[in-house]
Amino acid sequence: MQNIIEINNLTFQYDGDSPNSSAAVEGINLQIEKGSFTVILGHNGSGKSTLAKLLNGLLLPTEGSVSVDGLLTTDEKNIFEIRRKLGMVFQNPDNQIVCTVVEEDVAFGPENLGLEPSEIRKRVDSALETVDMTEYRFAAPDRLSGGQKQRVALAGILAMEPECIVLDEPTAMLDPKGRKEVIETITRLNKEKGITVILITHFMEEAENADRVIVMDSGKITADGSLFDVFSNTGLIVNAGLALPQSVELLSVLKQKGFNVKPGYISPKAAAKEIYRALKGGTL
Repeated sequence: MQNIIEINNLTFQYDGDSPNSSAAVEGINLQIEKGSFTVILGHNGSGKSTLAKLLNGLLLPTEGSVSVDGLLTTDEKNIFEIRRKLGMVFQNPDNQIVCTVVEEDVAFGPENLGLEPSEIRKRVDSALETVDMTEYRFAAPDRLSGGQKQRVALAGILAMEPECIVLDEPTAMLDPKGRKEVIETITRLNKEKGITVILITHFMEEAENADRVIVMDSGKITADGSLFDVFSNTGLIVNAGLALPQSVELLSVLKQKGFNVKPGYISPKAAAKEIYRALKGGTL
């Protein structure tokens, strides 16, 4: 399958940092396939948010390169097209909402692309329907819940019809209901519309629907593989400063107690099935 993102020997160090201090991102090589759902996990300061900003040219590499659909972020003439292809949703939706009416905010991006009014209307309608916010199209964003605001921010990105969406801690400021709304929405966008999704988070459970999980620590990639493979390595997760999902922790304890279980399942339903399987088969 074709890659939408190619990262080669990427290093980034913030201006003002001591030459002897560690780089925020160091020596990363990474390819992201079109249509995939990748989750990047890491504790605060691990480099994951810096990596997100490097993907669309908000930051430029100190060394190495980043390309989006073959376009290098270091070439200034590519930036507009890169940001059209790769949309970003940040932690605080208030920083992305610029208008006083929901549908006007969603239309802001397409208007800046210079599209015809009829095309803008079509895109706004489609984006609001996709994130289940049509009934709020005339609402004031400041009257919405955190989860609803984040879906409006997401609709604004979708209206520009990107091929890839990068979400940097989009649920960090939300309550459990808002988190669930946003994760369900981006999962549906990936599975039904084929949009490439890169979700950056420190909530382990949000990786449940990922095709691929990447763990970052101290600016480097310390794990990269399938959901099951990464979470089966519980020591690596803990060493990266992350808390094990409750399901993984339970399975890990049961394994230590002699049960023939595999600890890599993060959803409660999958973990329950694994425990049931082990009980039917007996203990070690």
